[in-house]
Amino acid sequence: MSDQKISRRDMLKIGTTGALGIAGSIYLNKVSPFTGVAHAENHSSSHNNHSTNHSNMYDSSKTEGYKMAERLLTEFDYGKVTKLLDGRTLREYEIVAIDKEIEIAKGIKFPGWTYNGTIPGPTFRCTEGDLLRFHFINSGSHPHSIHFHGIHPPEMDGLDPIAPGQSFTYEFEAKPYGLQLYHCHVLPLRRHIHKGLYGNFIIDPKTPREPALELNMVMNAFDLDLDGANEFYTVNGYAFAFMSHPIKIKKNELVRIYLSNFTEFDLLNSFHLHANYFTYLPTGRNDNPSQFTDTIMQCQGERGIIEVRFPYTGKYMFHAHVSEFAELGWMGFFEVE
Repeated sequence: MSDQKISRRDMLKIGTTGALGIAGSIYLNKVSPFTGVAHAENHSSSHNNHSTNHSNMYDSSKTEGYKMAERLLTEFDYGKVTKLLDGRTLREYEIVAIDKEIEIAKGIKFPGWTYNGTIPGPTFRCTEGDLLRFHFINSGSHPHSIHFHGIHPPEMDGLDPIAPGQSFTYEFEAKPYGLQLYHCHVLPLRRHIHKGLYGNFIIDPKTPREPALELNMVMNAFDLDLDGANEFYTVNGYAFAFMSHPIKIKKNELVRIYLSNFTEFDLLNSFHLHANYFTYLPTGRNDNPSQFTDTIMQCQGERGIIEVRFPYTGKYMFHAHVSEFAELGWMGFFEVE
């Protein structure tokens, strides 16, 4: 088995539960620099049928990987806030690049490069016009940086690598408002991004948006055997995170989703909502042409805000509208009460 590779299509044929064990075995034998990262299951009883997929989709255990995805759904980092002499708000953040194993499915860990120990990294949040200071420390094993989307001086653009053990402070004014992103911009880019160095960066408008239940979702994926094709697709880094633990919503409550795509090795990812329509605001801007739809696509680095209300109680599925992505981990439920 250690001389073989498993493709994502192999996983679909085998069924997700059986494939988890096989992928773990190959990953541990071929590409992991860690020991005890993944443990192969006895997959001899796994069959080519949907029951093995379903048993993983609806696994009810709350693993460390699931807890990470759940926490990132509603956790926003507003930084340490002080007031400047000119009356402006100063927000200071600490970001540490760390090599860390991340559980991406039950029993499967990925040797990630992370910001503050999670994949995706923390969701930074501020208001347009704030002065921002990001104190970055590279405690990883490779040179890294932070490239922020938005408008800022070129010297703050994150193109210069910060060597392991070194630090740098990025300082700029928060503009323009909308959903921005950040990620490492050290070559080779696809390796640094695929390994986990990315996250959402929200700049709120000066006039606050309507109150809502706010959720953060980063679409991403993982290539375990390093063949340039992903075996797992996730939201917030954990496969099927919100299948057996649906996201709780109140009937007619406004829900606002900050959605971005950091999937490497695939040109597009998508978001589809069952039994309802939503308003999509590209780049999180109210002045951009919006869409009223049930499906949107994003290329890597694209992002937007979804606003939706649910008129009926019950469970609403959401997933990538590429069946392969959905069956390999990118699907979940909203449960409306």
